[in-house]
Amino acid sequence: MSFKIAISGKGGVGKTTVAGLLISRLISRGCTPVLAVDADPNTCLDAVLGVKAINTIGSVREEAKEVATKGLSSGMSKQQLLELKISESLVEAHNFDLIAMGRPEGPGCYCYANNVLKQALGEISSQYPYIVLDNEAGLENLSRRIVTRVDVLVIVADPSVRGLETVERLWTLAKQMDIGYSKLAIVVNRLRQNELPPLVADLKTKTGADFIFGLEDDAEIAQFAQDGRTMFELPASNPVVMKLDNFIMDTLKGSNIRDEKSK
Repeated sequence: MSFKIAISGKGGVGKTTVAGLLISRLISRGCTPVLAVDADPNTCLDAVLGVKAINTIGSVREEAKEVATKGLSSGMSKQQLLELKISESLVEAHNFDLIAMGRPEGPGCYCYANNVLKQALGEISSQYPYIVLDNEAGLENLSRRIVTRVDVLVIVADPSVRGLETVERLWTLAKQMDIGYSKLAIVVNRLRQNELPPLVADLKTKTGADFIFGLEDDAEIAQFAQDGRTMFELPASNPVVMKLDNFIMDTLKGSNIRDEKSK
């Protein structure tokens, strides 16, 4: 079975950077290959990882809708055609592959398209021992069961009161949508003084989070982003990298997945 990490949080809190760093830490520990799923319509994860997503699942979904309406003229079945299109959407890289979900659904019925996508994506994802999902601001892709139960749900927030309130809303939303996860992690990003706000203690009590930790507002990471450099280029000695490396190590300890570096 795949070890799945899903990252969520409102826009602008750095969740895509966190997703990229988690992927880099998995790879550094020999936990490969990783399937990186960019579920944000803005499609930014590819830049963080140093690749370029050309095709998206959104375009495949539109083709599936058209196929369902008009049928096929070729000798391929609908399922075969869409599986081919999905495989063409995969961006292959060293130790990881990327697939971008792209734009959300347009008007009309997407029942057939989503069912086919779910089945085809399930078959593709089953080939990867590690999956990291950079979700959109809500939890829509998880609620649609495009990706099923995850091992770790990571909610990223900034240290503001409004940011921490968003954590509780997303956690409540996950419960209401019956999104399954084994562990919950709350990551307070861009701390100014490397101290967690007092509200974090209340979040721990309310959510029962397995992990709560902060990441400082790191000048080196900001410079890398400004220069268009990837998260793989950050040194292992960077404090944010070190903290996320420890987090990956701790999450893998309680799973059936081996941490290759710790063997």
